Amino acid sequence: MLCVRGQFIVSSTMQRSTKYDHENFLCTLLYPKSAREAAIAIKAFNVEIAQVQDVVTDKQRGAMRMVFWRDTIEKVYQGSPPQTPIALELAKVISEHKLTKQWFMRSIDARANRLEIDSFKSVNDLEDYCENSVSSVMYLMLESLGIKDLHADHAASHIGRAHGLVTYLRAIPFNTSRGRVNLPTDLLIKYGVSQEDVYRGKKPELVNDIVYDIASVAIQHLRTARSLKKDVPKSAVPTFLNTVICEKYLTDIQQAGFNVFDTKLQRKNGLLPIQLLLQRMKRTY
Repeated sequence: MLCVRGQFIVSSTMQRSTKYDHENFLCTLLYPKSAREAAIAIKAFNVEIAQVQDVVTDKQRGAMRMVFWRDTIEKVYQGSPPQTPIALELAKVISEHKLTKQWFMRSIDARANRLEIDSFKSVNDLEDYCENSVSSVMYLMLESLGIKDLHADHAASHIGRAHGLVTYLRAIPFNTSRGRVNLPTDLLIKYGVSQEDVYRGKKPELVNDIVYDIASVAIQHLRTARSLKKDVPKSAVPTFLNTVICEKYLTDIQQAGFNVFDTKLQRKNGLLPIQLLLQRMKRTY
């Protein structure tokens, strides 16, 4: 019966990841069997806290959801997890892989703080958010593989920032359609663009310049991460498969003239499973 129950929990967790974060779910399928269950659970947790901003109707409810997740992680580490599929699965993999509590909490805190601000003051603030929210999850993914290595952590920091910036750019059309324009204030001032201009579709060339600046930062983080390849254990490669996702989007947006609203950028990449598999086989990022 325990086996059946365990299979149900994993299945439920996988369904959440598949539905709401399909690209990253595909990455987890290429993890070694010994770490795959943990990778899926970590990604499912990330989906839950990342979605809060999109599904809540006000900041107070969002804050309450984040309190719920803080309490959940606390209880998991205390050995009394709530009887929910994700909490139970996290309890199992945290025990098996000795996952660090700090990274869960830092990710939750970053998402919670994000609910409190309308926009980032600077690109540096945006990068810090990506480090705290995305790179923290990547550190957990490395731990699921049994990797504790400074070079791998350094690469994960940069790749997490790059992936966070790409996710941020990809979300701009959706957020704008909901009246949420949150481009970094320093770039708006630099190019003389207002949030209203973005919302109304005015000054598109200048908005493209802002997107270019953000994309350039993401590209630089990828380059820095790749400069560390020779020192990073090959066993860390599964965690870094999201570089395929980042590079594809950054190439596509360059071809679109950095027009983040180009509908071609919203197309699903049908070749992604093959691209990820090839990258995995090459054992590189």
